[in-house]
Formats: sequence, structure tokens, C-alpha cells
Amino acid sequence: MLKTKEDRFRVLAFAEGVSFLLILFITMPLKYYFEMPGPNKIIGMAHGVLFVIYIFVAVQFRIDRSWNNKVTLIALIASIVPFGTFYFTSKVLPNKT
Repeated sequence: MLKTKEDRFRVLAFAEGVSFLLILFITMPLKYYFEMPGPNKIIGMAHGVLFVIYIFVAVQFRIDRSWNNKVTLIALIASIVPFGTFYFTSKVLPNKT
């Protein structure tokens, strides 16, 4: 299923993007409007780990795949913009056929 590094990066980017959206739209409102900080702690920790791994793998791809500065910068910015990782992987990583 996940035979290539691109496939694994695509799954990582998806998980990082979903965790970010969960924080923005689910756990932060729970924390600040309903005084329920628990979900934010759990999802926040998972997102932090996924974020660091995403950054590390993006830098590895820069080296292994010879990404130029522009592609690398877009990959890094995509990790801090809602829906950014989904857009990045759909536009930059080769599509499976």
C-alpha cells in the first residue's frame, strides 16, 4: 500500500493536516468556549509530533528529491496554513495512476 516515500509523505501530510484542522475547529473551541482542555492536550500533542515529523521529512525530500528553494518553502508554509498540506501534496507529489 505505502510502497514509495511519496506515498508515506502523502499519508503523513494528510495526518498532519487533519490534526491541525481538529485543533482549529474542534479542540480549541472546546477548550475556550466549553472549558474542556483535555481534547486539546491530546490532539495538540499528536499534532506537535506530526508537525515535527512533517518538517523533518520535507527537509529530507529537499535533499533526496532535489527540491528547489521555492518548493521547499511552499512545503514548509503548507504545514502552518489550514488545508495547506492537502493542497501541497496534490500539486507537488506525483499522482498515483
